[in-house]
This record gives sequence, C-alpha cells and structure tokens, in this order.
Amino acid sequence: MNLNKIQEILKENFDKPREGKKRHIIYWYDAEGEFVDDINNLKLSNAKIWKLQVNNNFKTKYQLEVLDTDSNYLLYSSDPMPDKRENWLLDIIKYSQEFTADKTTLIMRDFGIENKYMRPAFRKYSKFFNNKKRYERLKSYQMDEYNQEKLDVAILSALVKLNTPDIEIAIKKVLMDSLDESVNSKWIDIGKFGDQESVWSLVSKKYGYIKEDKSLRKLMLMFLITNLRNHLKVDIPETWQQYLSTQETNCVVFLNHWMNHSKDYKAYDDKANKLESELNLEEYLKKWDLKDYLECETLKKFDLAIINNLVESLTVGSEEYDWFKEVISVRKTKHWYRYFKKAYEAIYWAIELMALVKKHNKNIPQDNKYDFFMKYTKGYHLFDRAYRKFNVAYDQTEDKEMLRDLQGMIENLYSNWYIQELSIKFSSSLEDEESWIIDGINQQRDFYRNYIGNVLSNDERAFVIISDGFRYEAAVELDEQLKKEFKAATDIEAVQGSIPSETSIGMASLLPNKEIAFDEKIDNILVDGIKTNSTVNREKVLSSYVDESIALNARLVKEMSRDDMREALYGKKVIYIYHNRIDSIGESYQTEKEVFNAVDNTFADIKELIKSLRNNVSATNIFITADHGFIYRRGELQASDKTRQGSNESEKENRRYILCQPQENVDGGIGFNLDYIFKDTSLQVVVPRGANRFQTRGAGLNYVHGGASLQEIVIPVIKFKNDRSDSERNESKKVDVKLTNISRKITNSIFYLEFFQTEKIADKVLARRLTLYFVDQKGNKISNENIIIADSSSDRPEERTYREKFTLKIMEYKKDIDYYLVMEDEDESVENIYEKVPFKISLAISNDIDF
Repeated sequence: MNLNKIQEILKENFDKPREGKKRHIIYWYDAEGEFVDDINNLKLSNAKIWKLQVNNNFKTKYQLEVLDTDSNYLLYSSDPMPDKRENWLLDIIKYSQEFTADKTTLIMRDFGIENKYMRPAFRKYSKFFNNKKRYERLKSYQMDEYNQEKLDVAILSALVKLNTPDIEIAIKKVLMDSLDESVNSKWIDIGKFGDQESVWSLVSKKYGYIKEDKSLRKLMLMFLITNLRNHLKVDIPETWQQYLSTQETNCVVFLNHWMNHSKDYKAYDDKANKLESELNLEEYLKKWDLKDYLECETLKKFDLAIINNLVESLTVGSEEYDWFKEVISVRKTKHWYRYFKKAYEAIYWAIELMALVKKHNKNIPQDNKYDFFMKYTKGYHLFDRAYRKFNVAYDQTEDKEMLRDLQGMIENLYSNWYIQELSIKFSSSLEDEESWIIDGINQQRDFYRNYIGNVLSNDERAFVIISDGFRYEAAVELDEQLKKEFKAATDIEAVQGSIPSETSIGMASLLPNKEIAFDEKIDNILVDGIKTNSTVNREKVLSSYVDESIALNARLVKEMSRDDMREALYGKKVIYIYHNRIDSIGESYQTEKEVFNAVDNTFADIKELIKSLRNNVSATNIFITADHGFIYRRGELQASDKTRQGSNESEKENRRYILCQPQENVDGGIGFNLDYIFKDTSLQVVVPRGANRFQTRGAGLNYVHGGASLQEIVIPVIKFKNDRSDSERNESKKVDVKLTNISRKITNSIFYLEFFQTEKIADKVLARRLTLYFVDQKGNKISNENIIIADSSSDRPEERTYREKFTLKIMEYKKDIDYYLVMEDEDESVENIYEKVPFKISLAISNDIDF
C-alpha cells in the first residue's frame, strides 16, 4: 500500500512545536489490524517506530523512560487499547498524543475518491488492499471515476492479473482455470480477497446468467448453449433451455472472442470438450438435417457429424458434389476446422476424383496415341493429382477410421478403374505402332536443342533443375504455385519421355547429344561416348558443347552461401542442377508409402532453389523438368496386377520393362525397338500392357516406373522466366473484396452484411482471407468475428458473394459518432487492415455495465 498520506500526517505531528515538551510520543492502536502488514514499510525521518506487544510493556517503559528519553516515538499496536486498569503504559499515554487511521478513508483518498457513498464498496475489499502488488495493479488502471460496478470489475480484473480492467477477459480468465470452484485458483483468490457475489452480480447483468444455483460449470454451459442457439436453425432441445441466457448477443460475442483468440482458444476447446458429453448432442444430431447445423461451431461434434455425413453420402453414391464442396467451404471458416483440416481436405479431393469419374461417365474412350498424350496433359492427369492429394491428406488425418470406407472407395476407383482403364487403352494405341515416337510431340531427347539452345542463341544463361521422378501432374501444380508466388512468366509444356522410363536413360536424354548408346554390358548409357552415370560425367557432356557449363547436386547448391554460389557459377552459361527426393523415397520399400509427401517436399525444394538462384546470381531463364514419372497405388497388388516375364534370355529386367532381343516373345507385353534413340543396338524394350508389373522377387511393387504409361512418359517442362522489370504484368495480387451494402447505419444488434469478390481467382489473382469485426473509436472489439475466404474461381457473380452475420455487444452506442467495420487480412504481417468502413449505430440504450 502507498503510505505517503500516513507518513505526511505523522511527520506534521512530530514536527509541531513541543510547547514545553521534551519530545513527541504518538501512540496508534490499530484495533482491526488494518496496517499490520504496512507498518514495516513506514519510514519516519523524525521519529522511531516502536511496536507494542502483549509481553513487551516493561521493555517499552524501560526503553522510553531509561534508555532513550530524547527521541520522538510512534508506538504502534495491532490490538485494541487495553482497559485503563490493565494498561501498563497508561502514565505514558497521559502525556502522549493519539493517532488514528481509517484505512478505507486513506485508500479512497489515495485513489482520489471523495464520494462518501463509495465507502462501503471500498471497505468490502479491505483484504484486497492488504497486498502491495494487488494495490499497485489496481492503482495502475488510472481510472478517472468509480462507481460500484466499475470497482467490482477493476477488483476482479486485478485479481486475475489483467493489465487493464475488462469484464469479458476477466470472466474468461476465471473459466480458463477450472470449472471446479474448489480447485480454481482464481476463484479461490476472489473468495479470499474479492467478493464472489459481486462477480455473480456482474455476470448476471452482463451475460444474463440468472440461475439461483450458480456455478462456473453451469455458467460455461450457458455460454455454450446460448451461442449454439444463435447458429442452430431448429428449436433448441427442451432440456437445454434452462441454460439459455437473457443476454444472447453478449454471450455470442464473448464466446466468439474466446474461440478466436490466438492462444486462449486451446482452453476453450478443453472446456467445451469436457462439457460436450453432458448435452447428449449425438442423439439430436441424428434427428437434425445437416443444413440445420451447418453454421454451428460451438462444439467439436458438429464437425464429426458433418464429416460422417459427407463420407456416408459419397460412399452410398450421392453425386451432389457442388453441395458437398459448399459444405467444406463453410466449415473452413469455423472454429474446429483446424482439428479436422486434413479430413476435410481428403474429402474434398475424393469429391474431385469422383466428379472426374462422373464427368467422363466412368469411361475412357479408345484413342490414338497422340490424342491420349494430349488428353492426359489437358485433363486425365487431374485423376492422378486428386488421388495423390487425397492420400496425402488421408495419411495426415488423425482419426483415419472415419475415412476408412471413403479411402477404400477412392482406392478402388483409382487403381481398379482409372489406372487400368487408361493404361490398357493407351497400351492398345501403341500395340500396332512400329515406333515409340509419337508424331507431333516433342521428344525428351531434343530437350537441350529445343529449350536450352534457344536461350543460348540469345546470349543468355540457362538454368535447368531436373527432379528425379517429378511427374507431369505434380509439375502442373508447381506451375500454379510459381505463378502465384513469383513475379515471373511461367508456362508448362510436355515432351514424350524416353523408354524404358528410368533414370539412366531419362537423364541422358536431357543432355545435349548427337548419339546415345549402351556400353558393352548395358550397364551405362553413353552420350557421345561419355558415360552419364554421375554428375561429374554429365558435366563433361555439357562442357563438350558449351565450355562454360556446370552440373551440380541440388543439396550442394542449397548449402552454398551467396558468395560461394556466385563464385561457383561465375561465367557459367549452362547450369544443370540435379534434385532427387521423389525417386529416392519411392524406390525404397521402407519409404515408398511417403512418395506423395515427397512430392510436396519437392515443391518446397524447387521453390527454394529458384529463390536462391534469382537472389544470388540473378537467374532469369530456369527450366524445371524430370527424367521420368511413376505409377503409384496405395492398395496391395493382386495376382492379376502382375505379368509373368516369359523371357529366359533378357539382357536386363525390371518390374516395368525387359531388355531383350526382338525374337523374344513376352506374354502380356508390348515391344518397341530401341533404335529410335540408341545407336547400333538390336535390343528391344518390352513393357507390360496397362499398369501391370512384371513378376520379380522382393518387395516394393507399389511405386514403379520404366514402362509406357502416360504417368511415366509424359515429361513436364516448366519454363520460368524471372521478371525484374517495373511492370506489374507478372506481379501477383490478391483479389479485392468489397462491402456491397449501401446503408452505413445499423439499427439492430444482430444483422447481415454482404460482400463481393470482384474477380475470380486466376494465375496471378490470388485468394484473400479476411477477418471481419466491428470496433469502437478506441479500437475495442464490439462484435463477433467473421471469416471470409475469397477463393472462388467461378465466372458467376452470385458464387462470389458472401453474406455474413454480425452480433453487437449490448452496450450504449452514441448516435453521433462513428464505429468501424474492420476488414483484416490475416496473412499480412505489417499492414493487415485491408479496409475500415465507418458506420453509425442507433440502438435502444441498454442497462449494460459501463466500462
């Protein structure tokens, strides 16, 4: 406590003229012990402090009348003054001066309060003021004026250790501790040093909690159920109605702020999960339609019910795919989405795959090989993408059991229909062809001439990133990401890969070449007589065409400093960088199940490489390509998925190809002469029809390559051209979102506003995520928060419109001042206020806590 006032009064008394006295002795009987903890902090420059105790009366008389007869003394006792007949110090008291201090009055004076009607309110909290830290925290609030409610809120706020008084945050802090009052440390402190009845009074007035039998658990139930009613489109169950609040809007705002708090949401989730079982929600969910609770986010079981509903609908054959996507879109903005994000993503990509099946009427027509190749680049590859992204999300879903039936359905559609259907029919288009080459399609062997040669002819440098196993469908996704994240012009093309579609041949094909050949043992691929089985040897091939060439491992480049990279690449015109994550993961039986995750990691690796090359050595022309693609399926292969080799004299064997002499016949296989690429060879390559694997010993049949499937031989080439100009042509921008309501006046505490996404999402037009809420002139939030994810790629304006429900706190709003709708872009770290729109609010004045 601040004892300045007491010290001032005592100092004045000790400094008074003695009027014939030798010294001043002042006695202070603090009958209620109000200052027993503060007396040690009292400092008097002109007097000594002597504490009176029950057993030191003689010592006191001896001290004052024998040992020290000159000094001024303050005699302090925390007990009442004894009766005269029992008071051993009565003779001293007769010539001494009495001092009394009313602690409540002193405290009020210290807080600048003169209103005598506040005395009972301050006296009620006498125990609170006995602690210096609590006292100083309350003093730090620097409140201009007090009334009973303001003091109650301030005391509560100080007890839960807030930096500023706030009833909403204070109640939240209490509930965050424990719903059991006997172990809730904050509630216990309120009982010891505050006033629990005053807290209940505040809660009743602010949040409409009027139950006679009050408890923190029931208070939390009131918040949950009242908030739930605000979003549920059917009548609340009768058994819940006893917990409904009379101040619904304040409860909704309270819970919304708690749920959306960056840190405190975890405590909310814990409390909500503990109380969820008491509501028998599962039984009610069975009776309600999904549309009735689509907007509900109070409890986790709503998301579980929605996920189960979606899975069940999909697995029984429902084709309402647009509606299912809308459901997922709505749930993205809800509280529990963070816990079920991967489950929703898995369902989304399952919907995408099923929609593709429906679009093609579950039929892939027979085509010629050129049309198959082109249709794969324009659409068929989307099946592979959907399957990959489904499995990535499925693998990361915590509770896989709820998706198990859907996973089985997706596996069946992809592996037993799509892969087999496409691969077998593409194989049929190849069977009667003499040459592997598809007329009209650029060949992988011509990569250097067609792409790198053009750059060199313009006297520019060419950078090539070759990622082992980076198939076309993944490259399309990377191309989309590059368009969004870099100021650059990007384009993706496809070339026909070499066969067998394996690393040694694919890597050789990407080098400049006059002739490609096997060595004598068919162990190595030679380009112009130089082995290509290592980065060093590939650099030799490159340098034989352009002296200023270099070949590097991506891992080495990643570890280079800026100076190291500049030194290594100084003067180089052709830079090949070899990256290997997908194939290294897929080739191992122990890790092949992680191959789809490796694709996502490859995206990150390549983007990091591009950033490093742009920033460190000003790379402009970057090409991203691959040696081959791959086939991967998650399910266990059956006997029908394997083809017997049938050749006893093969030169080389693999799960997806055999090198042998032309006279060798292999049942279930298709043969191609290798003279389309290799010099002086009589060998042919035989690949299994469709997506089958040749029977071989050992594990690792799910991830394979080497064959002739479109997934293996459609090779991506991404052309990335960095843009360092001042032009905005290649600059990405976020889509704009505009408020469409004309009126800027609010007359109801619950209302709707409409927003419009001004254009559709495209290559350089990115999604925008906004958090919307209202604030007063001081920036205090006065409404719930809404989230808009403006990511629609639709041409239809009505599908780019968002209607959001707002709920205002019940408080006094001044009609002549502005309140603001804040549109906050969460992804912007500095200027995150996207727009701030002034509104006038005209509501009936309510009897709310004025704080």
